[in-house]
Amino acid sequence: MTRMRAIFGLMLLHSGCVFAGYDANEIALGASEKAVLKQFPTAHCAALQWKSRAAERRCDDSKIVFGGVPGRITFYLKGDRVEAFDMRFDTKDADRMAAFLKKRYGAPAEETRANPEARGPIYKVEWKKGEERAVLTSQTQKSRSSLTVWRGDFEDEIYRVR
Repeated sequence: MTRMRAIFGLMLLHSGCVFAGYDANEIALGASEKAVLKQFPTAHCAALQWKSRAAERRCDDSKIVFGGVPGRITFYLKGDRVEAFDMRFDTKDADRMAAFLKKRYGAPAEETRANPEARGPIYKVEWKKGEERAVLTSQTQKSRSSLTVWRGDFEDEIYRVR
């Protein structure tokens, strides 16, 4: 029975279905810095310039094309493992990115379009799998949108002053 499950799992992976964690061009949460640099050789990796429980290092400003959308990506690492990544891209590509992510990550847990007067329309799509989160945020009055993916309490801890 275990062998059949393994074969079925390999078939699903090769069929293009993604059931593992969230990734950006095959670099998923938990990947090593070496894997990041292999996939994104132009990334500049260095220690964070502030103390944080969320991460110790970051690999910055590597160019990426993800889902046909060009942008820049930063990976945050702790203990040589990716804890989070943040991709920035043109706001005009937000709907295309959301459509791609729905295919890749599955149905979102939440999707909202709000129209706060002061900031202009905001589009937010969120995925959740256990302790992992992925959030696409787009504000039509801003030139850049973002996809932020993390696990655990990264989002709360990364910029907390220590």
